[in-house]
Amino acid sequence: MTADAAERIAELRRVIQYHAHRYYALDDPEISDAEYDALIHELRELEAQHPELVTPDSPTQRVGAEPLPEFNRVEHPVPMTSLADAFDEDAVREWLARVRRLLGDDTPLQFVAEPKVDGLAVALTYENGVLVRGATRGDGRVGEDITANVRTIRNVPLRIPVDPGESLETPERIEVRGEIYMPRDLFDQLNEERVEEGHEPFANPRNAAAGSVRQLDSRVTARRPLRLYAYAVGYVEGHRLATQWDSLAYLSALGLAVNSDIHLFDDIDQVLDYCQEWMDDREGLNYEADGVVIKINDLALQERLGVVGNSPRWAVAFKFPARESTTRLQSIEVNVGRTGVLTPYAVLEPVRLGGVEIRQASLHNFEDLLRKDIREGDIVVVRRAGDVIPQVLKPVEELRSGDEQAPSIPTTCPSCGEPVSQEPDVVAVYCDNAQCPAQRIRRIEHWASRGALDVEGLGIRVTHMFVDAGLVRDVADLYALTKEQLVALEGFQEKRAQNLLRALDASRERPLWRVITGLGIRGVGSQVAQILANHYHSLNALIKAGADDLVEIEGIGPIIADSIVAFFEQPHNREMIERLGERGVRLAEEAPIQEPVEKPLDGLTFVITGTLPSMTRDEAASLIESHGGRVTGSVSGNTDYVLVGEKPGASKTRQAKKLDVPTLDEDGLMALLEGQANP
Repeated sequence: MTADAAERIAELRRVIQYHAHRYYALDDPEISDAEYDALIHELRELEAQHPELVTPDSPTQRVGAEPLPEFNRVEHPVPMTSLADAFDEDAVREWLARVRRLLGDDTPLQFVAEPKVDGLAVALTYENGVLVRGATRGDGRVGEDITANVRTIRNVPLRIPVDPGESLETPERIEVRGEIYMPRDLFDQLNEERVEEGHEPFANPRNAAAGSVRQLDSRVTARRPLRLYAYAVGYVEGHRLATQWDSLAYLSALGLAVNSDIHLFDDIDQVLDYCQEWMDDREGLNYEADGVVIKINDLALQERLGVVGNSPRWAVAFKFPARESTTRLQSIEVNVGRTGVLTPYAVLEPVRLGGVEIRQASLHNFEDLLRKDIREGDIVVVRRAGDVIPQVLKPVEELRSGDEQAPSIPTTCPSCGEPVSQEPDVVAVYCDNAQCPAQRIRRIEHWASRGALDVEGLGIRVTHMFVDAGLVRDVADLYALTKEQLVALEGFQEKRAQNLLRALDASRERPLWRVITGLGIRGVGSQVAQILANHYHSLNALIKAGADDLVEIEGIGPIIADSIVAFFEQPHNREMIERLGERGVRLAEEAPIQEPVEKPLDGLTFVITGTLPSMTRDEAASLIESHGGRVTGSVSGNTDYVLVGEKPGASKTRQAKKLDVPTLDEDGLMALLEGQANP
C-alpha cells in the first residue's frame, strides 16, 4: 500500500507543479481552480496518512515554517554584481562606445533589453532539479539565506523541469538569478486589506516585496502576494549556453517565470526606441520598473568584457527619471474612513508630477507623520508612489523658517466631535461613533460600490445629498426611498429617479457575499466575505457565530474574527440588517429553482490596459468576473479580448496585434454583457 501511495504522491506532485506553473508563471491555466484545489486536497490527505513521504519540494510545503532566530550568511559562488546607470541616450551610446573600443568596432553585436523590475534580487540554487537554497544579493559576494521564504512564493518551482512532458534533462546544479517583486494589482489589494485591519499600508511594491522576503517567520511571507521573474543563469553544470537570449529560453523551459516584455535587438537605435516606449508606458505595467537593463547578448563576449569595480562592462541600466518634486505643504487635514480610521493627508501648493497636477497627497498615518517630522508650512518632497498615488516623503528641513507648525494626533473626531481611540500596539486612530456622519456617508458609498452591491448612480455626491437631506441614515434606508422624495432633490428629474430606484431594486438580489462585503466590517473585504458566505450561507447564521467558530475557518484569523463579532454585537447593526431583510435584500443563499442561465462572458479571458472612461481597472475586472469571464495580466494565445482604455500599455496592445487578439473599448464590453455579437 505504501508503494502505491508513494507512486500516487509522486504523480500528484508532478501534475500540481505543472498546473501551478501554467497558472502563476504563464497565466495560462489548463484546469479550473476547483480541479486544482481537489488535486492539492488529495495530496495533503495522502501525505497526512504517510508523513514519511513528505519532502521539502512538495507543493504542500509552501505554507511556511517556524520562525528563524536569524538569517544565515550565504557566499555566492559567482558574485552578484550591480549595474552602472545611464540616465539618457547619450550615456547609453557612451557605454556602447566603450564596449566597441574593447571588442573592436567590427564585432557584430546583439542586445537584450529587459524592463528593470524594482524588487529584490535573489539567487536560487537547484541541485538535481530540487530547490535547495534561496539567497539575497547582499553585498554581491555574501547574502542571506531566505530558502524558507522563497519556498512560499507561488511561481517559484520547488522542482525543475516543471513540465512532466518536457524532454529537457535535469541540470545537476544551476543557480538562477531573479527578481522577487509584488504585482501592482495585488499590492493595492494587500494595502486595502491592511488598512481595513488597522495596519499601516506599505509605501510601495518594492518595499513590500523586500520586507516580505526578509521575514524571519516564513508564514508571514506565505501570506504575501510575491512573484519571481528569472533573468539570468549564474552558473549551470551539465548544460552549455551561448547567449543571454538562450539563457532566458532555457529558464522558461525549466519552468521559471521569465518576463515576456524582454526583447532581442540588432542595433542600439532599436534598443533606445524600446527604452523610450517603456518610459512612456511605465504606468501601464503591472509591476514597478525603474528602468531598462541593456545587455550584450553573446555570453562569450560578456566574459571578454568582464567586470570593472563591481559592475559588468557588458550591461548598463537605462534609468527612468524619478517622479519626485518639491512643493509647500499648506495644511494637514484628516479624512474619516468608513471603518472609522482617521487618516491624515496633505493639502499642497499645486505641483505637476508625471504630467499630473498634484494638490493633495497621502501622509499614511499619524505615527508616520510624527516620525518624519512633517509640519504645516514645510517645503516637502512629493512622489507619485507607483507613479500613481501622491505621497509626501519627507520635509526639506534646511528650508524651514521657524514658522512651521508641528501636528498632533487628534483627540476628537473632526466629523462628529466624539473622542477617538487607539489600541495598544496598533498604528490606526479610530472614531468609535457608529453614527459619525463621515462614516455614515462612506459606509453607504461602500455599500453601493461595484465591489459590493453595485448600485449604479449612487456615488459619493448623491450619498452626501441623501444624508444632508435626512433621507438616509444607513444602507437600509436606501430601500425605503420613493420617487417623490428623489425628484424633490436638486438635479433629480423623473428619469434619473426611476433609474436609481431600478438600480436599488436590482441590488436586492445580489449574492450573499456582496451583502457581507457591503456591510463594511473592519477587515472583511470581498475575499473574506466569499469565504464567510460559502461557510454560513445566511447572514443570520453568521450573526450567531462566535469568535472561536470563525477562527476555525481557513482564511479567518483572530483579528478579523473579533471584528466580525464586535460588528454584530452592536444593536443598531443588527436592527439595520433586520430592516434590510424586511425591505427585500437577500440575506441568504437560496438553492436555484431552475437551471442556471449561462453568463454572457462565460469561458472568455480578458486583459485590461489603459484608463477606462467610467470605471477603474479593478471595477472592470469585477464586472467581467461577475458575468462569468476571467481577467489575466498578460496577453497570450488564450486571450479572447483586450479591453483598451486611454493611454494603453504598448506591450499589451502590440502583443494583441501580434496574436490577432480582438480589442474592445468600454462600450464594446457593455455590448458583450448585453449579449450582442461582434460589438
